[in-house]
Amino acid sequence: TTLAIVVIVITTAATTRITTMRKVLLLVLSSILLIACQQNAVYTHFESIPTTWSADSTLVFHPVLSDSINEYQVLLNIRHTDRYPYQNLWLFVDIQQDTVLLRRDTIEAQMANERGEWYGKGMSQYTLPLLYLENEILTQGEYTLTIQQGMRTEKLPGITEVGVRVEIKDYGKE
Repeated sequence: TTLAIVVIVITTAATTRITTMRKVLLLVLSSILLIACQQNAVYTHFESIPTTWSADSTLVFHPVLSDSINEYQVLLNIRHTDRYPYQNLWLFVDIQQDTVLLRRDTIEAQMANERGEWYGKGMSQYTLPLLYLENEILTQGEYTLTIQQGMRTEKLPGITEVGVRVEIKDYGKE
C-alpha cells in the first residue's frame, strides 16, 4: 500500500506539472498570436461616446504615418449595445492632411440582419469592424479623420465607442 500511495502521489504531481506546462504553453502561443495580429497596425484609437451620440458631435482621430512606401487599409470599428434601435448606421467621414480635405464619404454600416441579429462580435456589447479604405496609398505625415453620425436622430442611443485602425496592407492574407 505504501508503494501504491507513492505512485499515486508521483502521478498526481506529474499530471499537475503537465497541466501547468500546457497552460503556460497556451498562454505563450496566445501572446505570440496576439502580437502577430497587431504587427500590421500603425494606428489604433477608440473614442468613447457618453449616453447618446449627438448629431453635432464630431469624433476626431489623428493617425500619423511614417512612410509612403506601403499600401494601407483603414478600418472603422463600431461598438454598440442592444440599446441601438436601428439595423443600419450612417456615418459622415472626412480625411484631411494638413488643411487639405482629401476625401469626404457617407457610409452606411449594416449593423444587423433583417431578423435583428447583430453583426460583429460580442454578447451584450458588440464590435463591428468596417473596412473603410483598402489598398490606399497614403503619404507620410499626420492625418485628421473625423466621424459624425448621419442618422435622422438628434441623440443616438446604444453606440458606446467608435474606433479607427490603420494598418499596412498584408498581401499574405489574400
